[in-house]
Amino acid sequence: MPVSILRTLSCAALAAVSAPAAQADGLAGAYLAGRAATYDSDFAAAALYYTQALARDPQNPLLMENVIFAQLAMGKAELAVPVAQRLLQTGARSQVANIIIAGSHAAAGDFQAILDRDAEQAAIHPLVDGLLEGWAHIGTGSVSNALKSFDQLAQDGSLRPFVVYHRALALASAGDYGGAEELFAAEDGRLATLSRRAAVARVQILSQLGRHDDAREALKAAFGSRLDPGLEAMDAQLAAGETLSYTIAPSPLEGVAEVFFTLGAALNGDTANDYVLMYARMAASLRPDHVDAILLSAGLLDQLGRYELSVATYKQVPVSHPDYHAAEMGRAEALRRAAKPDAAIEVLEQLARDFPKQPSVYVSLGDLLRQQEDYAGAASAYDKALANTSEGSGTRWFLYYARGICHERLDQWAQAESDFRASLDLDPDRPQVLNYLGYSLVEKSSKLDEALDLIERAVAARPDSGFIVDSLGWVLYRMGQFDEAVAHMERAVELMPVDPVVNDHLGDVYWAVGRAREAEFQWKRALSFIKPEDTDGEADPERIRRKLEVGLDAVLAEEGAKPLKVANGG
Repeated sequence: MPVSILRTLSCAALAAVSAPAAQADGLAGAYLAGRAATYDSDFAAAALYYTQALARDPQNPLLMENVIFAQLAMGKAELAVPVAQRLLQTGARSQVANIIIAGSHAAAGDFQAILDRDAEQAAIHPLVDGLLEGWAHIGTGSVSNALKSFDQLAQDGSLRPFVVYHRALALASAGDYGGAEELFAAEDGRLATLSRRAAVARVQILSQLGRHDDAREALKAAFGSRLDPGLEAMDAQLAAGETLSYTIAPSPLEGVAEVFFTLGAALNGDTANDYVLMYARMAASLRPDHVDAILLSAGLLDQLGRYELSVATYKQVPVSHPDYHAAEMGRAEALRRAAKPDAAIEVLEQLARDFPKQPSVYVSLGDLLRQQEDYAGAASAYDKALANTSEGSGTRWFLYYARGICHERLDQWAQAESDFRASLDLDPDRPQVLNYLGYSLVEKSSKLDEALDLIERAVAARPDSGFIVDSLGWVLYRMGQFDEAVAHMERAVELMPVDPVVNDHLGDVYWAVGRAREAEFQWKRALSFIKPEDTDGEADPERIRRKLEVGLDAVLAEEGAKPLKVANGG
């Protein structure tokens, strides 16, 4: 069984296939290559190698299951159907094969086949199996039997919220919007908190009932006053008195797709990403316009490190869709993680042109430009983010802080200090801002008493942050309180043992208290930790080598700085 699937057994008991791995020499290479690809979540390679192995041993259930899983993970469920049929004909039990077969029945409109499945042999997951039965009854035209199935399944208290939600969707699909809203209302609105789609479903149902004002209130209750472009478009329609279409699950096929998506969304974050991916991919396969399933699949692929597949999946969201904005934000992040920052920046810049009032776009663009050390461009992006962020927003402190970093790196200290102080006005105890402002003041030998107070507050909030503890030791050193600085700098090195800046600082502190041999040891350690890509200049290798040659006092003299004995009051 694939390692990726093995990791999910505790979550949903994926049925084991009893056949042993192929042992013949002709199979070993392909099988082992497929297994290695599975470890890396390289689904394309896994499908290729396991298919090669299966060609040599076409009745091997283990190889068949691996092929099915890899094809589904790539979003090619249709290629997995014949293999799943063959696997189940062997009498083996396989959760992923059962997912494929149930989906193929729904896609063909053969809902009776879903009802006729052997409950034990075809088991997928208790929630999925029960919901599939309900929607299959809808597909065969029996709403009453569907409601009986949902009611029976709802007796399991742990499953009840999801079952009632699908019961409401099924009623809406049959045109009983009043009955659907009664279920939402009876739960005091809790059903709408299950997911974004559940909230949207209630809004659409209220709109279908002509209750547009109530629909807008439900929209605000679920998402607040700051709406993304998709929700803004929905609110604008309601404000204009237009009736929203019911799109969540208007047909039995779309209901089945919603079953798979519901479980995937519920498990997301609580179980292995590749396990969740099975459900998300099945939902999108049954309903190619299921943008939430597409976004979930793309995000999971991103987390699994399959960036190219993630980018391709995000691109499946059409430009005309209200959630295109969310898809492009995700695509930019996948490109960034794929070490393609220029492509990510291009996506975000175009998105900023398409959605000029969305602060999240400018924040992402600013963060990415700052990572690329384009501080001027990043500051400009943060300017636009601030201009489009309400005064009461809880994110403004971060925008001032991030822009302040950019100004500081551009040697625009007056603007940087103003931004840091504006950030602290909004959130006075934010440790990273306290530390950055305090450390910057230390580096400028300015307002050292205030710097010490700022950094002490930061340390009190984050006593295990090596960067912040280093700042405290460093401000004490710069104030000439060398003996007090030692313990803090040693603690900082304990917390960040391979950071070149922290080791360099400890070396300076050791030198200041007369521990020259230990200072030289720390400087050598600092040199060994400096990487070629470290370009910020804080740990300057040439300066450290000079300290090793002539000592810190001589280097300070060469730089025109006060010698340590003067700083120490000597």
